[in-house]
Amino acid sequence: MKNLRTHSIFVLLALAFAFVSCSSDDDNGMIVDDPDPMLREATFTYQFNNGQIVEDAPYEGMHADNLMAEMKVEELENEETRITVTLMNTIEGEMYAVHAHDAADPSTTPNGTPYIESPNSDVYNQMIDGNGEDASASQVTMMSYDMIIESYEAFFVVHDPLQEISTTDLTTYLVLGTFARNQPEVNFMSASFDYEFNVGQLDPSFAYEGEHPMDFSATLTIQELANGSSRVSVMLNNALMGETYPVHAHDFADAEETPNGTPYDESPNSDVLTLMIQGGGYTNDSQITMMSFEELTSDYGAFFVIHDPLQELSTTDLTTYLALGVFAN
Repeated sequence: MKNLRTHSIFVLLALAFAFVSCSSDDDNGMIVDDPDPMLREATFTYQFNNGQIVEDAPYEGMHADNLMAEMKVEELENEETRITVTLMNTIEGEMYAVHAHDAADPSTTPNGTPYIESPNSDVYNQMIDGNGEDASASQVTMMSYDMIIESYEAFFVVHDPLQEISTTDLTTYLVLGTFARNQPEVNFMSASFDYEFNVGQLDPSFAYEGEHPMDFSATLTIQELANGSSRVSVMLNNALMGETYPVHAHDFADAEETPNGTPYDESPNSDVLTLMIQGGGYTNDSQITMMSFEELTSDYGAFFVIHDPLQELSTTDLTTYLALGVFAN
């Protein structure tokens, strides 16, 4: 099944590339700056990989989904071209592999990919050093400006520095798009919900009792994806280094029908949210759920729970919960 799914993804990727490439208008949908009529430049914007290019392969991993990329293509006097990529919202201390992968016939590549797995180092192959903000790297290519923006066929990829680099697993790509072309216009819905330390907001008797510092908090983000599913992300603030935090969605239930009289299912809903997030200041993780954005933010009834890593995990002792609130509310 995995090989079949991978094959299907690559077929979709090839079709998407053809669609995006053929649907470009005369100026490729680019933002053109023309300070010198003899030397041209264009800028292309790339959103986070939410499945815009391949619906079945949105990003899955620990990186926050606020990363974006911008590519500037500048014509030089010697018929060369400078390509500058800027990444927004990078992680400080992480190195981002950013590549151009030439389009190829899938029947000729080792894994059936519609691109050459080795990046084209003559066009763009850079490691961008994350600094917690915007970070950039430039490269000069012998290709002409016209060739880059009109006839060069390739994919633009930003790999996740928090995972081992893969050139076949598209779910590890933070950004995926066609190189120096206009990208599909998308407007995915997103909503974030903040949860403060559990001091008994739901019920004073549920207030946390333990040794964890009280400056802890969390943010839950629901992101709509191209295929109608959702990415559920959790950011922990002031999480202790070296500790692992269980983060769960517990479905509402009739207290008369649960083993211990809890108004929720004691087993977390693994189809929505069950994460083990490593501590260390500000840390993030996510998972994909088949529930839609509308279902999660309007209809789904559950509690959002973060368990204390300094105590034995309990699904009945609410005083061990660092955060406790209604899910996506």
